[in-house]
Amino acid sequence: MITRDAAAFFAHARTLRPDFGPATAQAAFLVAPEGFSLAEQSAQDNRYMAQASGFDAECAMTQHRALHRAMSQVLPTVCFAGDADTPDAVFPNNVFATAAGRYVVGRMRHPVRQREAARADIRNFLGGVMDYAEIDLSTQPHACELTGSLVIDRARGLGLCGLSERCDEEGARLMHEAFGLRATLTFDLAPGEYHANVVLAVLAGRAAIVSPRGFADTGVARAIADFYAPNAIVLSEAEHSAFAGNAIALSVDTVWMSARADAALDPRNRQLLAAAGFQVRAVELDAIEAGGGSLRCCIAEIF
Repeated sequence: MITRDAAAFFAHARTLRPDFGPATAQAAFLVAPEGFSLAEQSAQDNRYMAQASGFDAECAMTQHRALHRAMSQVLPTVCFAGDADTPDAVFPNNVFATAAGRYVVGRMRHPVRQREAARADIRNFLGGVMDYAEIDLSTQPHACELTGSLVIDRARGLGLCGLSERCDEEGARLMHEAFGLRATLTFDLAPGEYHANVVLAVLAGRAAIVSPRGFADTGVARAIADFYAPNAIVLSEAEHSAFAGNAIALSVDTVWMSARADAALDPRNRQLLAAAGFQVRAVELDAIEAGGGSLRCCIAEIF
């Protein structure tokens, strides 16, 4: 099933058991922010990006190393070298993603990011070392920026896909098929939003962080929150602006977000996360956030 009808989607979703696959990844990889600078093409439709003067490449590298060290305490984490010709490559989850036995290469909207899809080292790692089959969507014409646009409930095999310039209806269909999902809900993001994973996170299949401000139709946000209730964390505008929606569960009991997001988190929402069985781990990433994404954007999961 792939539909815009939230009521039909969640009626079907309520019939599904959380037996689709592991709720969290077995490993992950990062791409170092070498040459980290303003990508002017990406800035055309990413309002979160700082001006060129707001980029500090040395601080970004230091913070990224700290993220790598912290993640390595929880799951195997590989870090690939960056490249000054691909200044957005620090956010690899938009370009590469995995499902059981296969990896998917996305079609990026902007040419500066399309270069990332051609990286032989990452393809050889996933296809050669991991021995995953390849599904290459990068050469077809429809934008589909993988787990930036598509938030996946891995336990149930559900996709929640935000449409924008970075993912159209056909791109959503291609990703639905590539990941082999049971059902996908498509919805329009609010004007000015570029990726669903900035305004929505599904945590280990049993909780969701939702920012209604990021949805063109806030009724869709409410429907998502209702599905994951009582483990639904609804963000305020301040929490939204601090990237609290750009979070990820790397294990069944911990949700990761940036230190900025953690500082903005309302005490009630922190209590809701605790009640759902999650502690919060935070890493300083303000230098990385100048690039218009936060912690979850940095992480490409390996399932």
